[in-house]
Amino acid sequence: MLFKGFSFGSLIIIFLIIVLLFGTKRLREMASDLGAAIKNFKKGLQEEDVKEIDK
Repeated sequence: MLFKGFSFGSLIIIFLIIVLLFGTKRLREMASDLGAAIKNFKKGLQEEDVKEIDK
């Protein structure tokens, strides 16, 4: 078992259903947006640390 209650086969089926619902282009855009958001969040945290050190 990969996760509690989910087998590998059921995760594959869920993934295929998600791909059919959203399409590969939309999933790629969502993943890119999520990556950019995480990058900006980390950058913001680092800027806060620098501001605190300068005080």
